[in-house]
Amino acid sequence: MSKAARSRIRVTSSAILLAAAFVQPSCAGAQSAGSDKPAAAQIEEAVAAAPAALRAGATVLGYGGAAREEDPLTVIREGSNEMICLADDPAREGFHVACYHQDLDPFMAIGRRAEAAEKSRAEVQSDRYAALESGDLVMPGPAMLFSITADEGAFDAATGQTAGARRLAVVYVPNATPEEIGLPAQPEGNTPWLMLPGTPWAHIMISR
Repeated sequence: MSKAARSRIRVTSSAILLAAAFVQPSCAGAQSAGSDKPAAAQIEEAVAAAPAALRAGATVLGYGGAAREEDPLTVIREGSNEMICLADDPAREGFHVACYHQDLDPFMAIGRRAEAAEKSRAEVQSDRYAALESGDLVMPGPAMLFSITADEGAFDAATGQTAGARRLAVVYVPNATPEEIGLPAQPEGNTPWLMLPGTPWAHIMISR
């Protein structure tokens, strides 16, 4: 398999994990319970996924901070704007951070709780639909998510640069269809495309 093909596969897998927020087993079987990385380093890496203008005010969730109710992640920095950023999970192979609009947090938290409980993808879907039906979950839209994926140790958070980093922007557009917004439902190179069309968590994938 060519290097380019491996890169496309990894980008798609990463997108499914964080953009679609479906749970895939990590190399440790569940989300990490902690990290030896200092809070300052976790913050610096996590906010690198956000647009520069939103980084200073973003809330950061990671490891070793203040506990959140029903969330495996903890608060390592309280923010002042609408962005929530996630620190790299030390239990996962490689490097991955993401930032998303605060209105997406209930949706994302369901996925984190499911992963901690080692639930299947079908069980995660069931949990989310149940939350929608009960009114505990309301999918916002449009709402943004940004992520960075790189090989272990390859991403320099101080400069935000590495030749191997893959950046993704996602626009959640609940229940949208390709016909409504004029996008393909499958990836075509770097062309934006609509993932999970017609579902409450339909979203536009944009490689950066």
